[in-house]
Amino acid sequence: MPRSADQKCKLLVLSRFLLERSDEEHPVSLKEMIAHLRANGIAAERKSIYTDLEALRLFGLDIITVRGKRTGYFIGSRDFELPELHLLVDAVQSSRFITAKKSEELIRKLAGLASIHEAKNLSRNVFVANRIKAMNESIYLNVDRISSAMEEDREIRFTYFEWNSQKEKVLRHGGEPYQISPIGLTWDNENYYLIGFDPAAGMLKHFRVDKMLQIEQAPDSRRGKDCDFDPALYARKVFGMYGGREESVTLACREALAGVFLDRFGKDLVLRKREDDFEVTIHVEISPVFLSWLIGFGDSVRILSPESVKEDLIGLAQKAIQSNSEAL
Repeated sequence: MPRSADQKCKLLVLSRFLLERSDEEHPVSLKEMIAHLRANGIAAERKSIYTDLEALRLFGLDIITVRGKRTGYFIGSRDFELPELHLLVDAVQSSRFITAKKSEELIRKLAGLASIHEAKNLSRNVFVANRIKAMNESIYLNVDRISSAMEEDREIRFTYFEWNSQKEKVLRHGGEPYQISPIGLTWDNENYYLIGFDPAAGMLKHFRVDKMLQIEQAPDSRRGKDCDFDPALYARKVFGMYGGREESVTLACREALAGVFLDRFGKDLVLRKREDDFEVTIHVEISPVFLSWLIGFGDSVRILSPESVKEDLIGLAQKAIQSNSEAL
């Protein structure tokens, strides 16, 4: 049989057909493969398909043969198995920093890694439309610019905004640009943050990536690269990414809260058993968010030391009581 120019694409078309159309529940037959190839202008016969399937196996494609009344073939293991794709889809749709539009695009691409039959099951469980999502579509460009600056060892300049009650962007820092040495990017509390060293202040700071505008590289080389920075430790210390003075705080907690503290601070946290509760020392930055987190446990948590943090918590509670009492 004379070979057509499209014969060069035969293995590629066949492998894509198997990846898209077959899985364990939906094996495809030789007849279906031949029909698909011919529909794409590629002549094929049964004997050549056997040779092609063996070539694809040697290349690394996990093609499983199902024998019986109707012999069929399907892709066994894939780069991403269905449970893994479910995890990734769940992460995308629950991420606040990924806009609804981009979430739908990413989920479509993830579904393309499964067979068309499995993709239907992925799509049935997707709920993006009514989730609270970031409003800034430029976040992906921001991430790219930050990453490029780190690769080229440069500082970045940008303006930074907050929303007001009229849903308007209000520039911070008097509208003046920040100049920061980017150190890393981290995902915390459903938002994406840049962690960077501020040379002017001589300290680490964090910025929500979706609130950064007009990012550009500065001519200066990055400073603060040698500072002791552990992203996981930083996230544990800074509650809700609200910073403050760093303290070692010792607490007395009821036994039922052991899991809460291990989930928040990690399994290496030392819990010291007492008669009716346990004692724990945590290293955190003191902020209203951290103090509110403690208040939320009511009488199940008591601050043992330092006194200054105990006074901060009492002061915050008193301000809240006073503010709400005045409104009555």
